[in-house]
Amino acid sequence: NVIRLSSVVIPQESGLYGHLLPEFERRTGYRVEVTTAQDVYGPARAGKFDIVLSHYQHEGVSPFVQEGFGEWPRMVFSSPGAVIGPPGDPAGIRGATDVVEAFRRIDRAGAKFVVNDQDGLRYLADVIRRAGNLSSGDWYVDKGTRGPEAMRAAAQAGGYTMWGLVPFLRLQQQSKVPLEPLLTGDQLLKCVMVTIVVSAHNVGGIITQGAMSLQ
Repeated sequence: NVIRLSSVVIPQESGLYGHLLPEFERRTGYRVEVTTAQDVYGPARAGKFDIVLSHYQHEGVSPFVQEGFGEWPRMVFSSPGAVIGPPGDPAGIRGATDVVEAFRRIDRAGAKFVVNDQDGLRYLADVIRRAGNLSSGDWYVDKGTRGPEAMRAAAQAGGYTMWGLVPFLRLQQQSKVPLEPLLTGDQLLKCVMVTIVVSAHNVGGIITQGAMSLQ
C-alpha cells in the first residue's frame, strides 16, 4: 500500500505535500513516500518509483513518455514564476501585469536582462522577446547560467532575470542577493506541473492503481 513518488523539490519545499498527502492517506489507506531530486525520471525508468511529478518543460518528460516508460502527463497545478530585478527597478516594471511590456521597458531603459537557462526558461524568454519585436542586442545577455548562478549574474549586472518564485525565495533564505520579485501576474510566467504514472507495461513492480489514485 506504499506509493513511491519521485518529485522535483518545489512542491515539497512550498509545503504543498504536507498539506495534501495526510488527507489523501487518511481517505485511501495508501502511504506516500516522497523522494525529491532534479533527476526524477532516471530512477523511475529503473522501477524505483510508481509516479513522477515535475514541471512540464522538464527535459526528461518527452523521452520518458515517448520511449514508453510513462503514461500521458496529466496537468495538476502550477508554480508561480517571476521577473526578478534590482530593488531600485530602473526599468519601472514593478507591479506590471504584462511581461512583454516589461521586456520592452527593460530594453528602453538600457538595463540588462540575464537569461536563466533553467529548463524551459530560455525558450520562454525568447518567446517573450520576439513577441515584443525586440532584438537580442546588448541588453539581452545569455551566458549559459542557470538557477542561482543566473540570479548572481543578474545582480552583478544590476539587471533583470526570470525564475520560479519558490526557488528564488529559497535562495534568498540561503544566500541573499540584491534582487526581488517585481512581476508575477502574467499567466506566461506560470510553470505547469504534471504527474506521470510509470508504465507497468515496460517497468516492473509498479503500483498502478495507487499511482492513478494519487494522480
